[in-house]
Amino acid sequence: MMARPLDEIPMPKVSGSKSVPKSMQTTYEAITSLTDAFCREHLNADYRELALRMSAALCRKRPSPLASGQPRTWACGVIYVLGQVNFLSDRSTQPYMTMADLCALFGVGQSTASAKARVISQALGTHQLDPNWLLPSLLDQNPLVWMAEVNGMLVDLREMPREVQQIAFEKGIIPYLPADQEKGSKWPSLGHNTQ
Repeated sequence: MMARPLDEIPMPKVSGSKSVPKSMQTTYEAITSLTDAFCREHLNADYRELALRMSAALCRKRPSPLASGQPRTWACGVIYVLGQVNFLSDRSTQPYMTMADLCALFGVGQSTASAKARVISQALGTHQLDPNWLLPSLLDQNPLVWMAEVNGMLVDLREMPREVQQIAFEKGIIPYLPADQEKGSKWPSLGHNTQ
């Protein structure tokens, strides 16, 4: 895969924002109350945070796919997509859960959950190891997050001087400044704008 120069890479579509339009607030709360409880009981706080962000991003879509349908099926779909992105059904990961178990715990049929997940994935353009929806524990391990072309050379931005990292961060290419990450939070402040 060929990396693009820093000035050609578009900003990511999603940020850490959890703001939602007033017209979608009730739907957002219904879905996130279900994802919160599920993550608290079966997954972890990182999945909970991603589920809040993903639900908010879906509520901001025009038209929002969440505007119709049952909150339970959408909540299951959100966790299903996050599980796909983060390899939840891979036994070597923690937490681990099969997609069949996930669906059963929500009381949603696997074909229904898969259909909702497909709608969500298409609406947000998700894929496995998608940096926008990756658990913090996997973010540092994803080389696609950190590779870029600088002066005609493919480089790992984690190894570049802070000035280059700052430019990449300001353009929304990397999720945080690696030098600053060592000082603090597991959830870096995402400097990206959202639509």
